[in-house]
Amino acid sequence: QVQLVESGGGLVQPGGSLRLSCAASGAIFRPNTMAWYRQTPGKQRELVAGMTSGGGTNYADSVKGRFTISRDGDKVDLQMNSLKREDTAVYYCEFRQLYSEYWGQGTQVTVSS
Repeated sequence: QVQLVESGGGLVQPGGSLRLSCAASGAIFRPNTMAWYRQTPGKQRELVAGMTSGGGTNYADSVKGRFTISRDGDKVDLQMNSLKREDTAVYYCEFRQLYSEYWGQGTQVTVSS
């Protein structure tokens, strides 16, 4: 089992910044991938950004140039800059290894003036 602890999130004005963090612990193997997804009511959960244990990254087109994912061991951060109202969502941390997938509890990000 792998446990995920998320932190960060909150309320920010348009154009502002927030940082999300997710720390994984437990039975961790490599290679693995840590990622951030987001979901709004009535919509499917979508990938925001992901990073492998080898350092490879991928981003949703909608966040490229604004969000940066970084990783230090089994902790992943998502730096979100130039936030827009449409970034408002519940953000979830995901950890994937071998044939297993784990999710954090989610953290609310609200972009509003």
